[in-house]
Amino acid sequence: MAVLETNQLEIETGDGITFSLQLAGPVSRFLALMVDWSIVTTVVILLSQAIAYFPFIADDWKEASMAIAYFLLQIGYGVLFEWRSGGQTIGKKVVGLRVADVSGLRLSCSQIMIRNLLRTVDSLPVFYLLGGMVMILNRRMQRLGDIAAGTIVVRVATEPLPYLPPGGGTRVNSLKPYRALAARLRQKANPEAARYLLDALRRRDALEPAARLAIFAEMAAEYRSLVEFPEEATLPLTDEQYLWNVAEILFQRPGSK
Repeated sequence: MAVLETNQLEIETGDGITFSLQLAGPVSRFLALMVDWSIVTTVVILLSQAIAYFPFIADDWKEASMAIAYFLLQIGYGVLFEWRSGGQTIGKKVVGLRVADVSGLRLSCSQIMIRNLLRTVDSLPVFYLLGGMVMILNRRMQRLGDIAAGTIVVRVATEPLPYLPPGGGTRVNSLKPYRALAARLRQKANPEAARYLLDALRRRDALEPAARLAIFAEMAAEYRSLVEFPEEATLPLTDEQYLWNVAEILFQRPGSK
């Protein structure tokens, strides 16, 4: 369940764990849009200059091809970067924003496709006027593409990730010896999702047994999908033990091994 408090979206899971996401406002989203628009426009201009060197192509065909190229680049640019960079285009990364699922879940490819395909509608009649009006009137700051895709745009937390709380045990972490995979895990892990994991581990003893098993199973599946460690490193572990190992990698103190 999601509850909006001012510009904070509070997401409460079925077992009572609550997470908070800070929604991005119109100004920051506009700045990110301007950066992305500048990049796409620059590429289109370079393409048009390249086509100009072919005089045998009719001017009408040149104009039509540029219009199609702009549309494909605008949509493809958003889809590619939001899918490959965890919900961030270059503009969003510069401003400190990212796209997230409205329920705090991992973004799907279909969600990214839908929100980017509907950019054309949001941009009507000129320069995202319709999308901007819908966003201002929407409590979750969603444009039409976000509403259709079930997504929101949130601010990326700028504070450093906290360290792992005491209680993980003194056992050997079976994932740490695989340094390249551990580094890839740190690179791919979403900071907000990592905080959810940390909060769940901190509050694990307060959860009902069934809820505890369910939430850790879901979280473990998400992290297993990010990086696949060798079977001998993960097979003996329960989902909760696996997540402790993951947390130790994500929140380890500088210089720790």
